[in-house]
Order: sequence, then C-alpha cells, then structure tokens
Amino acid sequence: MNIFRFAGDMSHLISVLILLLKIYATKSCAGISLKTQELYALVFLTRYLDLFTDYVSLYNSVMKIVFIASSLAIVWCMRRHPLVRRSYDKDLDTFRHQYVVLACFVLALILNEKFTFQEVFWAFSIYLEAVAILPQLVLLQRSGNVDNLTGQYVVFLGAYRGLYIINWIYRYFTEDHFSRWIACVSGLVQTALYADFFYYYYISWKTNTKLKLPA
Repeated sequence: MNIFRFAGDMSHLISVLILLLKIYATKSCAGISLKTQELYALVFLTRYLDLFTDYVSLYNSVMKIVFIASSLAIVWCMRRHPLVRRSYDKDLDTFRHQYVVLACFVLALILNEKFTFQEVFWAFSIYLEAVAILPQLVLLQRSGNVDNLTGQYVVFLGAYRGLYIINWIYRYFTEDHFSRWIACVSGLVQTALYADFFYYYYISWKTNTKLKLPA
C-alpha cells in the first residue's frame, strides 16, 4: 500500500468521524442526506462481500469493518434515534436514489471486469459510490446554508477520492498489471461532482464567510 492510498483512507475515515461527531455531539442530522448515507451503506455491504473469504491484511479487514459498521450506525441513528431523527430534513432530501441504484446495478451487469457474483457487485459498488454524494449535494443546494461540520464532512469525502486518483496514477506507473479501469473512470466522475462544492467552499474559506450554495 502506498502513501496516497493510506492518506485517502485516512481522509475517508476522518469524514466518517466528523459525521458521527456531528450526530452524536449535537443529536442532530440537519443538513445530512439519509439517502446518501443509505447509498454508502449499500456501497460498503456489496463491496466487502469478501470480508470473510479473502484475507489481505489486518489493516484491510479492520477498515472494511469500520466502514460497514459506521455507515449502518449513521443510517440507524437517522432513522431510529428518537432525538436525531427529528432533525432530519425529509422535505429537502427528495432525490430519487432508487433509480440510481437500479441504473448502477444494470451497468455492473454490462460492464465488469469478470462476470462473477463478487466482481459484479464490486463493480456495482464502484459505480454507486461515484454518484452516492448526489442526494447530499442536492440537499445542500436546496437548503442554501451549510454548517461547518457538514461542509468539512463533504470536503474530506472529496479529498479521499482525489487522493485515490493519485494512488491509481502511482500504481499505473509502478505496477505491471494494474487494470482497475472501472475504479479509475468512476473515481474521475465522482471527483467531478465535487467540483462545484469545492469552489464555493474555497470562496467561503478565502473570504471568511459562511458557506452558502446557490439554489
């Protein structure tokens, strides 16, 4: 594992910790899309089907468990926690994510690296992760104002994907048989979706003003 992948993993982990901090410290999920969190839970559950069959390393197994458990915990809190669920912006979180799931699954059946159960679901998870942030971005755009913790959560998620792109470039030039083209293309699409948010986040940081997204 190279430093770029490790940095990407840490950025991803920090984003999850920020979100958990927001939910548990404030007992609020205002500004957070439940649909995005449900998509991420589905991403991890389908990507890590090999958790108990293919052992790579302790680090790899621990990270898989952490991301599965944290995503399920977030979804549970937003749906079931008596205090947290009251702050959920249901009227703003209206993105029809079921169509995204269906489209990604059909695409995984057509475009995959090997037509096996695990590889099809791995491809599905990659395609789904690329667009899982869409409900969150739509919710933030509709609400206008973005609180600091939510903004930092999205920033670290975007940084994670950007670092993974550098990781793939590094692996392409240093490994003889690196061929994860599905992950590379999907990662570029995912990073592009963050571009508008990062622009307004930078403007907010530069001018020291509250982050606002245009409707």
